[in-house]
Amino acid sequence: MNPSSTMKAVVLLIICTFFWGSCFPIGKHALNEVHALTLVFWRFTIAAVCLALYILVIGAERFALTVRQWIWVVAVSAVGVGGLNLGLFTGLEHTAATNGSLIMALSPLTTALMACVAMRTLPTRLQCLSLVVSLSGVLVVITNGHLDALLNMQFNQGDKMIFCGMLAWSFYTYCSQGISRWMPVIPYTFVGMLSGATVIGLMCLATPEVHPFAELFSSSAIGMTEVVYIGVFGTVAGYLLWLNGVRELGSPTAALFFNFVPVFAVLTAYMMGQAVTLLQLAGIAIVILGLLLPRVPVFRKSSPVV
Repeated sequence: MNPSSTMKAVVLLIICTFFWGSCFPIGKHALNEVHALTLVFWRFTIAAVCLALYILVIGAERFALTVRQWIWVVAVSAVGVGGLNLGLFTGLEHTAATNGSLIMALSPLTTALMACVAMRTLPTRLQCLSLVVSLSGVLVVITNGHLDALLNMQFNQGDKMIFCGMLAWSFYTYCSQGISRWMPVIPYTFVGMLSGATVIGLMCLATPEVHPFAELFSSSAIGMTEVVYIGVFGTVAGYLLWLNGVRELGSPTAALFFNFVPVFAVLTAYMMGQAVTLLQLAGIAIVILGLLLPRVPVFRKSSPVV
């Protein structure tokens, strides 16, 4: 592997996780001016337009799908992409951006457990330990350190919405592994953005108090910039940078960089003046520790023998 290309991939993955992490506090701030459905609608619409232009300029591989395959692709995209963003930005109206980033950090581990269930195999001991440690970190934050809230199952409505969105994204990630055998990644992503925009657009029409066009164009310059940032950098640029990193380093190594998402979320929230508590910082440390546990054997194999 070329050292220069490896270093480039590392830098691009760090930039990617910064884009994704910063979307949590930026999205929470944007919700002060627009409805959650409006924010999600414009995120998908902007991303779909950017990807359509990318495909027109760069081109895309040719592919052919059956009617059944097309139905499956659209259904998975609508549930996964639409469900994630609906749960995420609806939840951010009721919880802190740091909480949201911590819950979303469980996605890679949840995807691995879904694969175990689908393949009827048992998770490894390290995976089970990783799940317990990571969930402990998340529960410390979302219960604010109060054990009685956990015993009585009293959780913030926003945290529950984001958790459902995380499950939808894990489902989408697992199903995408099979769909990628039929369909190139860029067109598949475009279909996902288009499906999400369609589903959320229909929800906007069914919700009388939501007016996507009026809300966006009547918002401040900062609010409009935040919506565009989430659509362009948090969606299109982030996804393309992630694909480049996976191609250069492989998915197991690239997955480690996902741990930077809650870190950048906290840093961005702090810079924007949003509250960041010591309990949230402790939760981030515990979650990152839990997510790194399944990689311990990899680190041992890669370490030089003395």
